Amino acid sequence: MREVAFIKQNKEKWLNFEKAVFNRQFKNPDELATLYIHIINDLSYAQTYYPKSKVITYLNQLAARAFQRIYRTKRQDTNRFLYFFRTEIPLVVYQYRRYFAYAFILFFTFAAIGAVSAAHDDTFVRLILGDNYVNMTLENIANGDPVAVYKSGSNWGGFIGITINNIYVGMRAFVYGIFGGLGTGWILLQNGIMLGAFQYMFQAEGVLWESVRGIWIHGAMEIFAIVVTGASGLILGAGILFPATYSRKVSFKMAFKDGVKILLSTFPFFVFAGFLEGFVTRYSDVMPNGLSVAIILATLSIITFYYIFYPFIVIKKTASHL
Repeated sequence: MREVAFIKQNKEKWLNFEKAVFNRQFKNPDELATLYIHIINDLSYAQTYYPKSKVITYLNQLAARAFQRIYRTKRQDTNRFLYFFRTEIPLVVYQYRRYFAYAFILFFTFAAIGAVSAAHDDTFVRLILGDNYVNMTLENIANGDPVAVYKSGSNWGGFIGITINNIYVGMRAFVYGIFGGLGTGWILLQNGIMLGAFQYMFQAEGVLWESVRGIWIHGAMEIFAIVVTGASGLILGAGILFPATYSRKVSFKMAFKDGVKILLSTFPFFVFAGFLEGFVTRYSDVMPNGLSVAIILATLSIITFYYIFYPFIVIKKTASHL
């Protein structure tokens, strides 16, 4: 896009933001916050394609003044790590919130398909999980310990192995988004159907509760984080397929950068889920039901708050300081 066309296309948006912020002509907080994100994206585009243009100076000043106004009453975090998780990730999540909705809808639709398929086809569970795993699980159920598989190996070995595997799955969910999001959809399909079939197997054997209070101690955070990485992959795919006013190359770079941020944000949750699986889940059979439920609800609440509710808190706080 020629610079003149770029300026003409976005001039009204920039002026609206400038008036809203510096002349106190306030807009809806959500709309104002969205405009701020657009300003940052436009600045990135201008720096890439018009490196010597005066528009970069203008957008830099606009963004800087807005940032100073946002944080004029609070000390900026000197710890980049804390800033990344406290502010940067919530803003990115808010910007792409609809892709999170798409990822969750897809995943749980696939999980439902897995459960229904298992209910109507006796061979489906073995097809999805494999004969060896199904036979082992049935043997564990017969021995009165449905989740005995989580007691195998050492605590540290299980923790490290599971964490690495989950991060690997999450990275695949993101990277496969390069195929227009279809690869990410395939990862969500695999994991969703596997989860649905897996849980139905326990339901059919009459030990659903025993499996839930054990598996979901680590599974609540683990599954949620996998779906989040699915959202990052869908963002990457959308950046390729729907470049909007940007060139496809620039749109891809922006989507890749934001997708990587979201992917990285899941790593602490994967690590914690791996810790729970390696050190806590193995004791679920001797753990009081109340404690199991408390851990499940606590882990689910933490990750749900961070990705679903906290971004709205950050965006409204940001808008209120503009």
